[in-house]
Amino acid sequence: MITLVVIIHVLVCLFLIFVVLIQSSKGAEIGAAFGGSTQTLFGSRGAATFLNKLTTIVAIIFMLTSLSLAILTTRTESVITKTPIKAAPVKPFPETTSGPVQSDTGSGQPPAQNKPAQPVK
Repeated sequence: MITLVVIIHVLVCLFLIFVVLIQSSKGAEIGAAFGGSTQTLFGSRGAATFLNKLTTIVAIIFMLTSLSLAILTTRTESVITKTPIKAAPVKPFPETTSGPVQSDTGSGQPPAQNKPAQPVK
């Protein structure tokens, strides 16, 4: 669906560029007015030509395809919800002894026990 809308959008874009470029510019009338032309300074408005109507229609189609592409390409789901969660293996805690925890000092001797200090006489 999105591919079809993109193709239509590109074709409408190219056609809009073509239609705008083949129209006569309004600036030519302003320059001719100062050279003694009988036209008014900014040209007569008159009835809209076929190219003006075609430009309006193609511009509306261009805006609609742009809006539809913006709506179609928005994501409704998060990437996080699509990613499966791998459960890490649960390691049981090591069994503890009822005595104080002893650390290995590397000397082969048990660590010194914390004894309350004796008063000095």
